[in-house]
Amino acid sequence: MEKKSVFKRFLYSQKVAPYVFVLPFVLTFLIFFAYPVGSTFVMSFQKVAAENTAFVGLKNYKTLLNPIFYKALKNSALYMVLSCAIMIPIPMVLAAMLNNKNMVGKGFFRSAMFVPALTSVVVAGVVFRMMFGELEGSFANQVLSIFGKDPIIWLRKPVTVWIVFLLLCMWRWTGVNMMYYLSGLQQIPGDLYESADIDGATGWQKMRYITLPLLKPTTVYVLTISIFAGMAMFSESFLLFNGSTNPNNVGTTVVVYLYRMGLEQNNYGLASAIGVILLIIVMIINMIQLTINGTFKKGE
Repeated sequence: MEKKSVFKRFLYSQKVAPYVFVLPFVLTFLIFFAYPVGSTFVMSFQKVAAENTAFVGLKNYKTLLNPIFYKALKNSALYMVLSCAIMIPIPMVLAAMLNNKNMVGKGFFRSAMFVPALTSVVVAGVVFRMMFGELEGSFANQVLSIFGKDPIIWLRKPVTVWIVFLLLCMWRWTGVNMMYYLSGLQQIPGDLYESADIDGATGWQKMRYITLPLLKPTTVYVLTISIFAGMAMFSESFLLFNGSTNPNNVGTTVVVYLYRMGLEQNNYGLASAIGVILLIIVMIINMIQLTINGTFKKGE
């Protein structure tokens, strides 16, 4: 009984309690993030072959200096830029519309916009691959035929491939980003808008001087996760092309190339090097944008 009492006093101690509550997060971070990242970093300097694993220095990183990796990096960067350019202003405008007190059917539109995010990415990829198929009977080509246009091989030309990528991105994630902005808009005090109305402010002035500044934390968050998601895009490309291969690597991203090297060619050392480079690039981009947005300034 005495040991149990000592343990209970230890567990309920004001000095120990904070560490007990933090312990699950620390263990999760160490087991599922720190250890895998550390192992990947070490593996990037190795040639992994079952029991014959050996250090090869910078060989894996030198191997990355090839046209396919450059193309994959370019594709990932372009997807990140285009998706951020689309998936920030459009959800913000939609959220502002749904936050308007005169909007009819708010609940319906919120649910309808969020449903695609609940849909399996596998199902979405297969459906979009069928919609933008090569045959004349595919949905996209049928729409073109209405306007007298010839069928297009959507997933073989760079421009049309990017159109499909961005349409899929918008369909799946517009509702999610819209919910983030809607939550941010609902945190803005209504008194500010009432005061602006009394002062005769126009809708644009209220948007510029009230809404946009107070939505900055939400925008920074959405931008941060969008950068990660854009550079790590894999499922959409893999499912649209029904595998990791595609014509002239038009849809190959960094993660698709990582998958190809690691799981298809069993070159885990090279795949680890790709992962390390991707992590460094994403961290640098996000640190730059967070610094520009003033996230690290004191007092903000």
